[in-house]
Amino acid sequence: MLVLGSAVLAGATSALEEEPSNQVLQPPETLQSVNPPNVVLILADDLGFSDIAPYGSEINTPNLSALAASGVSFTNYHTAANCAPARAMLLTGVDAHVAGVPNIPEMLAPEQRRHSHYRGVLGQNVVTVATLLEDAGYHTYMAGKWHLGSTPDHLPSRRGFERTVALADSGADNWEQRPYLPIYEEANWFADGERFSLPDDFYSSRFLIDKTIEFIDSNLDDGKPFFAYVPFQAVHIPVQAPKESTEKYLGVYDEGWSKLRQDRHQKAIGLGLVSSQSRIKTMPWILDWSSLSEETKKYESKRMAVYAGMIDAMDFNIGRLITYLRETRQLENTIFIFTSDNGAEGSGASEPDSFLSRAIAGNLGYNTDYETLGERGSYNSINPGFTSAAVSPLSFYKFYTGEGGMRVPLIISGEPLERKIKASSSFAWATDVARTILSLADVEPAGARYGGKAVLPMTGKDLGPVIRGESSRAYSNEEVIGYELTGHSALFKGDYKLVRNQGPLGDGNWALYNIVTDPGETTNLRESMPNRFQEMLADYAKFERDQGVLSPPEGYSQLRQMAINTLRERLRIPFLILFLSLLIVLPFFVYTKFRKGRLKNRQNLSRF
Repeated sequence: MLVLGSAVLAGATSALEEEPSNQVLQPPETLQSVNPPNVVLILADDLGFSDIAPYGSEINTPNLSALAASGVSFTNYHTAANCAPARAMLLTGVDAHVAGVPNIPEMLAPEQRRHSHYRGVLGQNVVTVATLLEDAGYHTYMAGKWHLGSTPDHLPSRRGFERTVALADSGADNWEQRPYLPIYEEANWFADGERFSLPDDFYSSRFLIDKTIEFIDSNLDDGKPFFAYVPFQAVHIPVQAPKESTEKYLGVYDEGWSKLRQDRHQKAIGLGLVSSQSRIKTMPWILDWSSLSEETKKYESKRMAVYAGMIDAMDFNIGRLITYLRETRQLENTIFIFTSDNGAEGSGASEPDSFLSRAIAGNLGYNTDYETLGERGSYNSINPGFTSAAVSPLSFYKFYTGEGGMRVPLIISGEPLERKIKASSSFAWATDVARTILSLADVEPAGARYGGKAVLPMTGKDLGPVIRGESSRAYSNEEVIGYELTGHSALFKGDYKLVRNQGPLGDGNWALYNIVTDPGETTNLRESMPNRFQEMLADYAKFERDQGVLSPPEGYSQLRQMAINTLRERLRIPFLILFLSLLIVLPFFVYTKFRKGRLKNRQNLSRF
């Protein structure tokens, strides 16, 4: 049974005017279950491990709570530490390095881009789950952030999706068609492969569900199943939410991030998500809440309230989709998969109201005013302190290979599952999602060739046996999963994790943790388990060789490289114009100098 929010359907003027009603939905008596099932893959953006209620959050997420209550919650699911690589693995079931997306393109160094598998766009050597499902008779839809290529050949409409409305960039404004980083001249939206202009009443979470409903409804009567991919912008920077959503959380965070981090840890223990013996550590770069001025505390509290409001609004709109499926008699035959691309974002400005922060935001047309924080025209993010609470009880966050950057919620729900368990502590990896979707749809993955060309086979595991209670683990104790991002590295084997976090927050040294008993990564086992440590180091070296991992250039910094790439991208056209102009003007300049020189020489000679 699902507890779902009341909703207004597609075409309503505002999807956020009503509160969820906690209505208990009874399955229609006359609906007959059909095969194969519909599949809805919902992807949050930069959502921390404890950011939704079923994972210990104080944020109101009744629809996700209902999905968790009727499905299986994975408590040891891991993904990439940033967005594009995670999306590549989710959709292909193949490691991001060989799929062409080892990092987001905005952060790739020129030395890396020379290699074909380091372009930051989805390669033609992999097949998406959408392509396989479409070929098997499914309708395939996508509405949301893509970030796997923006040229015509790399858009989702060419990678198996029948109908699409897609943001090609790493992020964008949630209220209007505006970029959030100076590397983009505009927010690049596409619909069915063509450039697209957003409507005037756009709010990202509402709009994406509107389009998803529109796509499903357009083929409602043909009897074919559908696969719907809904990658939300929530809660990626800029963090923005409807005023009414933010107001629910004003004052909730007045006690600060350390208290919230501790509270969520205790909730996670109470829910059985982490061991009762687990501990958390205070990350040294987090400011002491008590040292802040009252004015600063008020501002930081509202930043987090907007963040909570954005998650609240996302959940509400998920409820709208569920209600639509119920009312169109499709809910009983639909499987929902909810997860996040990576852990919470911790690179937001520590002092967003400073002159520099205001100037940077203002250059893009944004403000950072307290009164309108999160509303149209506002640029917002959360402080690294509240990010540490968003990932509680884990350490580090997005871009780092600590658990906070890689461990996120995974909920799989729906009546066709035949689930036997409510929660699983089995290790699971991003590539497993695509393989599991195909298994649930009874569709075979691609072999060594597909569509007349050589492709890479899926390496992910089918999580179905875990869901059905046939197995307690998806991976054996001897199987390994490696991961790398600009020198930040991890390897998982059994209950153990080998990890190295580079600067500026990490020390660049390898550490070994038991992430089942110690998800907070508080006790380094490197010295007490030297044999396992050396064994996993050798496993990681093999992973790097097998996947073609390239070391970042000496002195590499993610933020510095993004700044360099921004300058190159934005100045490329002016520099090109200048270069061409010089090519045209230079001959005349040289000729003029030459004539002047000859004339001067003649004048000098005439004196003798």
